[in-house]
Amino acid sequence: MTQDELKTLVGQAALQYVTPGHIVGVGTGSTVNKFIDALASMKDQIPGAVSSSEASTARLKALGIPVFAANDVAELSVYIDGADEIDAQGHMIKGGGAALTREKIVAAQSRQFVCIADESKMVKALGAFPLPVEVIPMAAARLTRQFEALGGRVHLRTKDGLPLVTDNGQHILDVTGLQIADPLAFESEVNQWPGIVTVGVFAHQKASVCLLGTSSGVKTLTF
Repeated sequence: MTQDELKTLVGQAALQYVTPGHIVGVGTGSTVNKFIDALASMKDQIPGAVSSSEASTARLKALGIPVFAANDVAELSVYIDGADEIDAQGHMIKGGGAALTREKIVAAQSRQFVCIADESKMVKALGAFPLPVEVIPMAAARLTRQFEALGGRVHLRTKDGLPLVTDNGQHILDVTGLQIADPLAFESEVNQWPGIVTVGVFAHQKASVCLLGTSSGVKTLTF
């Protein structure tokens, strides 16, 4: 199967984690788009969704699925999102789509994080995928130096020749060259650096389940 077909497969498989009558947390990205499309078949069974990005919100609304503000909803039973990398413990790197801050907020609001991904996203150790870090622009130069001191190489993410601006009005640094041996400790440390909005390591909000699309079907991993 192609990567696109695998994404469709896991997007459809994630429907089994949606509880009728409950609002569902919805992430961002190409794999999540497949889930949103599949979720349309259940839209009459759920009140709606809490979305992690403007792009997902637009897609949900276009399919007739109501979207609630996170502040208007208490705890969510499940959050369904993709990953750029996921390891054998359920730790992830996320943020390739620049929605990492809102993704982490909705993940923290949810009892269960179901990651949907194709098998290319499974890694032994996090760090090959450029680590997205959402930052306050005035801190970007200093944070670049701090990541370089750890051995990282830092690039300011751009769009159309200008710094990309997130849904939150901030910038993204993409950091390569890091070996993240202890994701929980790394996330805890970097979170303390002034000017960091969100680091794209999801260890405190790790996945509890991963639906992994493989050539032989969907593999369910629990952590």
